Formats: sequence, C-alpha cells, structure tokens
Amino acid sequence: MARVPSYLRDYADLYQADPRQAATEWFRNAKYGLFLHYGLYSLLGRHEWVQFRENIPVAEYAVLKDEFSMENFDADYIANFAVDCEIKYINITTRHHDSFCLFGTVQTGFNSVNCPAGRDLVGELATACEVRGLGLFLYYSHGRDWRHPHAPNNDEWGGNARPDYDPPEPSYAHGQEHNLQVYLDFVQAQINELLTNYGPVAGIWLDGIAVPLSGDHLKFKCQELYDHIHSLQPQVLISYKQGLLGTEDFFAPELEKTLRFEQPETPCEIATFMAPGSWGYTAELAGKHRTAEEVWTTLDEARRCNCNLLLNTGPLPDGSLDPEDEPVLREVGARIRQAGLPE
Repeated sequence: MARVPSYLRDYADLYQADPRQAATEWFRNAKYGLFLHYGLYSLLGRHEWVQFRENIPVAEYAVLKDEFSMENFDADYIANFAVDCEIKYINITTRHHDSFCLFGTVQTGFNSVNCPAGRDLVGELATACEVRGLGLFLYYSHGRDWRHPHAPNNDEWGGNARPDYDPPEPSYAHGQEHNLQVYLDFVQAQINELLTNYGPVAGIWLDGIAVPLSGDHLKFKCQELYDHIHSLQPQVLISYKQGLLGTEDFFAPELEKTLRFEQPETPCEIATFMAPGSWGYTAELAGKHRTAEEVWTTLDEARRCNCNLLLNTGPLPDGSLDPEDEPVLREVGARIRQAGLPE
C-alpha cells in the first residue's frame, strides 16, 4: 500500500483508491490556508513587483541575493503558528516573477541555497508541514519571469510580461533568438524538482495567468504540464488562478467571488492579503493591515461563496512573520476554536 501523506491521514482509505479524489475532499474541508510571499523583494519592502515597477536592471536586482540572510525564517515556528491559528495548509512562493528561487534547484544559481546563508526554505517548510499534518502548496510563477532570457516577452505577450527597460535588457533573448520552449523546459524541470525532492505536495499553484491570456495560451502547453505533475504525484491539486484551461483541480481567483468557468463541482479558493494591495512585505503599509474582525468577515464571505480562504502575509526581510499580522491571526484562530469557522 502507498504511504499516505500526513495531511491526508483522515482520508487514508480513499487515498488508496483514488489519491486525487482524497486530496479534493480534504481541500474542500480544509477551508483556510496561509499564503507566504517571501523573496528578494522583501529586502526592499516596496511591493513584490518592485523590480518591474521601478525598472531595476536584472544585474542590479540580482545583487540582492548576497544580502538575503533569511536569519529569522523559522519553518517550525511558521508551521506551529498555522496550527495555532486553525490553518490547515501553507502556500509559499517557491519562485516569484523575479525568478529567484527559495529552493535548491540545479536549473539556476539564482536561489536561496546559493546565498551566503545557504538554506533551502522549501525543504525546511516541507519537513515542518509533514510533521504537523499540514498540506504544503507550492506557488510557482509560470507565465511571467523577469530574468530568464527566453521567458515570455512584451513583443508577443503584452506590456506586463517583462519590465520595459530602456535601453533594452541585454540578457534577454530578442527577435528570432527568443525561444519560448527553452523557458517551458526550464519550468518543467523546476517543477519536476519540486515534486521529487520534498516529499508529498498538496498542490502546485501557478501564477502569471495574464500573460498567456494575452495571446495564444496553447503555446504554453499547460495540459502537458498538468499531466506531468499528476504523473509524478497523483494527489497534487493544480490551480492556475481563475482557470486557464478549465481542467485545473481547483480555481484560485484573487479577491473575486465568481469564477470564469461555470463548474460548481470544481473547488475554489479565494486568495487575498493582510496588507491592502500588496502580497510581499511593504513597509509603508504598516498600521493598515486587516484586523481580526476584518479577517473574520473575509472568512465568512469566502464560505458564503463555498470557497476556501487563502490569506497572505508577507514575512519581513529577515524572514520573521509580520508582527502586525501574527497576533491578529492568532486571535482569529482562538475564535475558530471557540465558535468554528463561519458556515
């Protein structure tokens, strides 16, 4: 018999018969997840799109890697915190649009293991979640990459695929030299690493949907990627935001209460943030984060839509949880233990 992932232990019999159905039932009942947006952009504290918004050159942005100490990123603390808050799963940004990776990948040296601290944050969190029976979801920026030479470019995929550098970024492939397939191979190789090096994964959460939607999205060969993911770990649930193909295992629209596809049998998760308008740590938003009552209202709204809530907090530059969000989410957790989640 196949070993049952710890987060699916209450669905062991169904898992042996149909791993993805077991995961789907678990996800419907989980209802509440914690999103962590953490990366080099956290050091600047000016939004996770700071490289794009400020047109920071690729080489200049890359220097941040040498300052990324992560000294207070504590996976055990984060997992215990989630349990205390009655949160059932954690989603972490394995690679955001800036292409910096929080895991040990051989596909690029632009990763946290190649920083002075030499740490694989995905590996640390995977272990912590497995011990505590939490589902681990892995955010991955699929449609948008601001570093890879052959990632989608503005010429074919619209103005928000890459920063609009003037003069043009010399490391990018242009014209006939540009080959999207090279990028897609890179993506699949990294997702292969994520699904073979870290034990059972609850979900792959793809981002950057606006880019493939701006042109012929079939060029991204997403169904092939989905099938490959399921061949590696059949229980893995796949999302591509509000749905790119309609064959995703669940939809995860940002802030929206309705879905692009009328498929009520497909689970849904609403993703939103504690700090208004920002997923990564943004210093100027201090004092403006959601209160416990606002979080409770958001949980209620999600449940009225029959959706899970994926609630984001952006760790501080050193990796510690935002001190404004931590007591709020603990208060919400205490209320859930006392009254249960909104129905």
